[in-house]
Amino acid sequence: MSENFSNFGQRLCMGSGIEELMDDLGNALVNGGPDTKMLGGGQPAHIPEVNALWRRRMEEILSSPGGMEKMLANYDPPRGNPIFLESIAQLFRENFGWDISAKNIAITAGGQTAFFFLFNALAGEFKDGSKKKILLPLVPEYIGYSNQSVGSDIFRAVKPMIEKIGEHDFKYRVDFDNLNVDDDIAAICVSRPTNPTGNVLTDNEIAKLRALADEKGIPLIIDNAYGAPFPNIIFTEATPVWNDNIVLTLSLSKIGLPGTRTGIVIAREEIAAAVSSMSAIVGLANGNVGQQIMQPLVESGEILKLSNEVVKPFYVEKSRQARAWVEEAFDPELPYRVHLSEGALFLWLWFEDLPITTAELYERLKKRGVLVVSGHYFFFGLEDESWQHRHECIRMTYTMDERTVQGGIQIIAEEVAAAYAGKTVEV
Repeated sequence: MSENFSNFGQRLCMGSGIEELMDDLGNALVNGGPDTKMLGGGQPAHIPEVNALWRRRMEEILSSPGGMEKMLANYDPPRGNPIFLESIAQLFRENFGWDISAKNIAITAGGQTAFFFLFNALAGEFKDGSKKKILLPLVPEYIGYSNQSVGSDIFRAVKPMIEKIGEHDFKYRVDFDNLNVDDDIAAICVSRPTNPTGNVLTDNEIAKLRALADEKGIPLIIDNAYGAPFPNIIFTEATPVWNDNIVLTLSLSKIGLPGTRTGIVIAREEIAAAVSSMSAIVGLANGNVGQQIMQPLVESGEILKLSNEVVKPFYVEKSRQARAWVEEAFDPELPYRVHLSEGALFLWLWFEDLPITTAELYERLKKRGVLVVSGHYFFFGLEDESWQHRHECIRMTYTMDERTVQGGIQIIAEEVAAAYAGKTVEV
């Protein structure tokens, strides 16, 4: 079958880590039994106060004359709803002093689509035959980027420095001494907080990356899906930043609207216009639902209050509790470490010198009804594919209910202990 696909088809039609992740997530949520422990996806939690707000907005739209028709029966322009775009621009002008207008903003069908557009517009093969790449200054990095090129591989990644903290914690840091921005680099890209690890690049690290990008005249792309100012799932200090050389992406997914598939790109005008053009070609227009639900909340600033007072505290407690359950479940003599949880929805666990790969660990856990993501998917772009660390990590989410998360962590601890002992768990 594969011989019937073009080179483009070979890259996008033959399976991927992100497809495996989303397939597991979707099937677990729809078909999973009561004992299925879905710890693998980026599904945000169903926060009661947040869901009540969406219900209120839907009722307001339905009761407003013409509201339902505007949301469901009209096309928006490819760039997005003009009122929503202006509300976003106003939010950042008034609260952060950014010099932006609606022309600096484009809506996409989710953040994943935004990166497909951005990566392929900026990197790849050019008319003169040259090829340019996206530089990832810190891996592991988001699994959803890895298969997005329509041509050859477009990522170049740099190994992180690993700082061991205490007996069972650690943190990745950007290795600036080995970060070379060569002439074939089209853009620098980071997620903040980082998916999968929950790492939050410091303001100083962002400033250094921004200076490197400015020096080379290339964009710094910041994936802000979990970041400030919304949904603000950040547990440390991090200042939102933007200028003409930064492409900032946001999303409505992690604040609680993943089903609306609404991404937001903030960039200089020509890049925002390019994204709008790509939306028109690929999909005519974007979905209206997320923009209609969120528009008055953006205009009033309620989105910031929701993020700061409801969403962030909810996940701070979720993260703290999950880390405590890890400490309870794992034998302290085992060489396990957990990345400092500074944001996002995940714990990133490292099992140093694990006798099996985490791909094999994934299969063992799946047989016991626990779904995680093997860490090897997140280390794309590295020249050194032999680095053993790639096969010693897993990502697990802590957004599900307490029974699911605690029970899943207990099973992970049992399987990891058995792997170190050279055994399998009898169930």
